[in-house]
Amino acid sequence: MSRIGIRPVYVPQGVKVQVTPTTVVVEGPKGKLSQDYLPEVEIVVAEGSVVVTRKSDSRQAKACHGLYRNLVNNMVIGVSQGFRRVLVINGVGYRAEVQGSLLVMSLGYSTDFAVVIPKGISTIIEANGQRVVLTGNDKAALGKFASEIRSLRKPEPYKGKGIRYEEEKIRRKVGKTGVK
Repeated sequence: MSRIGIRPVYVPQGVKVQVTPTTVVVEGPKGKLSQDYLPEVEIVVAEGSVVVTRKSDSRQAKACHGLYRNLVNNMVIGVSQGFRRVLVINGVGYRAEVQGSLLVMSLGYSTDFAVVIPKGISTIIEANGQRVVLTGNDKAALGKFASEIRSLRKPEPYKGKGIRYEEEKIRRKVGKTGVK
C-alpha cells in the first residue's frame, strides 16, 4: 500500500473540489486548477477531504496512487495559500528587472536575456535586482519557470557567480592558487 496515497487530502474552508470521471477541478481564493487523471485510480470527495484509492494492484495503479494524491494536494495548497520560489543572483553587474510581461536579466553576456513571464506567475524584484521572487498557484509551472531562469546562468563553484535558488548551497572549490 502506498504510504503517501492512503493519506486523505484535507480541504480548507473556501476551497471547492469537483471530480468528474477523468478530471479533478479545484477552485479557491487564489484561482482555479484542473488535472486529468487515469482510470486506474478513483478520487472521491467526502466531508472536507479528498481520498484517492486505486482500483487494482497493477503496477500502473500503484504508480498512479501516490502521484495523483500529491497532485491533488498541491492543487489544494496552490489555490488556498499559493507557492513561492526565490532566486538569488550573484555576480558583479548581474541584475534583473521586470518590464511589462518580460523579465530582463543582465548576466555578464554581451546581450541581456528577456524571458516571458507565464500567466499565473507574478514576479517581484528585490534587493536592487539581486533577488527574484516568483509566486503562483501552480507548483509545476512555477518550478519549471524557476528552473528555466536558473539555467540561463548556473552557479559556478569557484566564485559562486550565477543564479541559484535561495535554499541552495553551492559547494565552493579552491582555485589554482590555493593548491601547493
